[in-house]
Amino acid sequence: MAAISCALLVDDDNTTNYLNSKLLRRMAISDEVLVAVNGQQALDLLHAHCELSTSSACPALILLDINMPLMNGFEFLRVYAQRPERENPTVVIIMLTTSLNPNDLEQMQGLPIQGYLTKPLTRDKINQVLQEHFGHTATVN
Repeated sequence: MAAISCALLVDDDNTTNYLNSKLLRRMAISDEVLVAVNGQQALDLLHAHCELSTSSACPALILLDINMPLMNGFEFLRVYAQRPERENPTVVIIMLTTSLNPNDLEQMQGLPIQGYLTKPLTRDKINQVLQEHFGHTATVN
């Protein structure tokens, strides 16, 4: 059985999405992995998959990049925070980025994220998130 029902990867880099999706599936942490290439597409996916609060396709975990075209991670978070509470699922949002810019870290203050990780995503980082936010780690496959 998967640790969470659904995960959402939000990154404009197709290779990163492919590798992260493959890692999440290999670790069997989620029954479903959704992918968005920018913040607007992520909001659209949330709207489509989270209309019913009991939907198993509603992400429990979002791994969000900062720098993306159309709508970056910070813009996504600002819009997400302004949505009516009934439209926002209970979700753990983790910024997953290559940025070590102190200004980016400062901008994260007050935004609805539960953590920050640097790329690349690894088994250890995933297990850290699962342990801290979901109370268990993934089974090794």
